[in-house]
Amino acid sequence: MPASTAARLVFCRRSSSWPQHQLFRRALSQRATKTKDAPTASAVVSPSELPPFDYVPQPYTGPSSDEILAKRREYLSPSIMHLYKTPVNVVDGKMQYLFDDKGRRYLDAFGGIATVCCGHCHPDVVAAIVEQTKRLQHSTVLYLNHSIADFAEALASKLPGNLKVAFFTNSGTEANELAILIAKMYTGCHDVISLRNSYHGNATGTMAATAQSIWKFNVVQSGVHHAINPDPYRGIFGSEEEKYARDVQDIINFGTSGNVAAFVAEAIQGVGGIVEMAPGYLPLAYDMVRKAGGLCIADEVQAGFARVGSHFWGFETHGVVPDIVTVAKGIGNGIPLGAVVTTPEIAKALTQRNYFNTFGGNPVCTAAGLAVLRVIEKENLQENALLVGSYLKQRLNSLQDKYDLIGDVRGKGLMLGVEFVTDRELKTPAKDETLHLLDQLKELGVLVGKGGYYGNVFRITPALCFTKEDADFLVDAMDYSLSRI
Repeated sequence: MPASTAARLVFCRRSSSWPQHQLFRRALSQRATKTKDAPTASAVVSPSELPPFDYVPQPYTGPSSDEILAKRREYLSPSIMHLYKTPVNVVDGKMQYLFDDKGRRYLDAFGGIATVCCGHCHPDVVAAIVEQTKRLQHSTVLYLNHSIADFAEALASKLPGNLKVAFFTNSGTEANELAILIAKMYTGCHDVISLRNSYHGNATGTMAATAQSIWKFNVVQSGVHHAINPDPYRGIFGSEEEKYARDVQDIINFGTSGNVAAFVAEAIQGVGGIVEMAPGYLPLAYDMVRKAGGLCIADEVQAGFARVGSHFWGFETHGVVPDIVTVAKGIGNGIPLGAVVTTPEIAKALTQRNYFNTFGGNPVCTAAGLAVLRVIEKENLQENALLVGSYLKQRLNSLQDKYDLIGDVRGKGLMLGVEFVTDRELKTPAKDETLHLLDQLKELGVLVGKGGYYGNVFRITPALCFTKEDADFLVDAMDYSLSRI
């Protein structure tokens, strides 16, 4: 169904239930009003159809959405959640688009949570996976195979300094767990410093490093100190990096023996709501930690692999070189693949005992990873992330000028966040409005993510093949939806 037709149907459904819709609009308007110059609902037209795309999926003949939901309720953990009041039954994907069971096309501005790097089912990545699967799907790293060695070499070529030794895992959680372990073994210390509002995984060590209660179970989590987050928007010191960094030194002085194992941080906090650091903070924090004998870990699970556009890695935007880098998500374009990359000297720490990962670095996953690197270079996806991301951010900033509901627009490249608030001065999280907008965008054919501790941030992390036409459709759909609140 074309997006414009869908929008008209949405409008008709609203008109048929005018009292309920009007009450909802009144409730929202009491908490958030548009600026004086903002257009009325009738002045903003529904976005046109999605940009042309030469792909038609095969007809879907599988179970219905209701049947799938019933199976999920009976056979899957109740902890597994889904977005939207009426979930999307995604059955096909191609580049920056997804298709549902009815054949409707959606603009995927979430990218499988910053995971689809080159595009859904990119032919080069698919070909590498199929070719390797036909030849050898799995054996063990105890045997020789060129796939893992070729990818390790290619990955090392993208990193600065002496960061050249890799250990492959299956996910970002595993990569961060291993990085923290290596830091503890190398330094002989146990204290780790991470940032408030961070997310590093859901295993024992990474859950401890994560600093949002909504992602932490009530189990023993010791040895991690959470420094004040250098958040220019919500942080207590604004953009004053020295005041934030002073807290890191205070933790070292008053919360540890004076020596630490590691400092771990995301260049841009992903799950936390696409939160950037105060400029100049990371070099100060790195220096303090290294003087305390600790290693600096860059969690590049979401910001890495060209997503920030200006650089290949998020940490490079801060002018630092970490001691350990962790990667996942975009590294495999959807294949379960992660990695820890460090120096030869630090890597030796893991030889103190036996450490093994059955599936980490298997031939199929590493073949996919190598294909991803080649596609990024061949199709200039880093440059595209910069150009399209900058254009998209500019358009989102224009929306912020029109609607008071938008409190902040932030991020780099194609890792962007839009935070919604009901009061710009108090920065009151607009939770209900965010959910409402999320559903309205879906009705118009746009899928975005939601994040932040309060659940009031749009996470916009599409595939790096996203175009300016896609950006226009996304912003036009947001404009239309915002105008109707």
